[in-house]
Amino acid sequence: MNKYILSCCSTADLKKNHFKNRNISYICFHYELNGKQYYDDLGESMPFPEFYKSMENGAKTRTSQVSLGEFKAYFEGFLKNGLDVIHLSMSSGISGAFNTALIAKQLLVEKYPERKIYIVDSLAASSGYGLIMDKMADLRDSGMKIDEIYNWIENNKLRMHHWFFTSDLTFFIKGGRIPKFSGAIGKILNICPLLNMDNNGKLIPRFKVRGKNKVINKIVKQMELNADGGLSYDDKCYISHSACYGDAKTVAELVEQNFNHLNEKVQINDIGTTIGSHTGPGTVALFFWGKERID
Repeated sequence: MNKYILSCCSTADLKKNHFKNRNISYICFHYELNGKQYYDDLGESMPFPEFYKSMENGAKTRTSQVSLGEFKAYFEGFLKNGLDVIHLSMSSGISGAFNTALIAKQLLVEKYPERKIYIVDSLAASSGYGLIMDKMADLRDSGMKIDEIYNWIENNKLRMHHWFFTSDLTFFIKGGRIPKFSGAIGKILNICPLLNMDNNGKLIPRFKVRGKNKVINKIVKQMELNADGGLSYDDKCYISHSACYGDAKTVAELVEQNFNHLNEKVQINDIGTTIGSHTGPGTVALFFWGKERID
């Protein structure tokens, strides 16, 4: 029996039942809405529709990562019970959680020298991060030891592709990701920017697409160009969205129509409150395994 824990942060944006069914542990980020603090707890303390509606109505949001003390107590809960830990962190390109988790590990290794603690920078986010966790659960269930899973993830994590588009530039402008002047022109021209995640785990604008229908076709085209086997792709595909289920469903249907060998139907998840605090409503993200990201 493998006595180790698969762990991540709530920013992997999977459903609570998914984490439970796959026996994956997670620790919650935090956010503020109009000055009131909440856990990013997969929509339990505040349902996602309510959260995004508040943003649309002008609520101010602010996020904070897991603290050093929280990480230390969380990991120690497993270690003192004789369990090793492999923790996959949200991308260091968009969060400091990876470095904080590393410091927590350093504080614990001397106290628990007989235990293994692996901290891995996923270079991923949202349900792409979650899709890597799902793969780790598959590997664990196949009998892989913790060291083998660590090596596999380090060698394959850059094969996880993230493609995002937004049909509402409001919060990208507010957050400074798009300059105000460019954003104003973009709104007039109905521009839907298409972004992906580079090999440093940072979100990079790639295309300016005019109109939602065109960007939906463009995002699925990127999957065809980059997925393992192209249209013969036979692994899992996840989608996450921020209060735009209809758009996410349209992308999912197009993926299922074009890719006939998927390993189960496309899974649609909500973008959680941490990442959603920055994207706002109107964002759809597509995740799949493909060739290694090199830029």
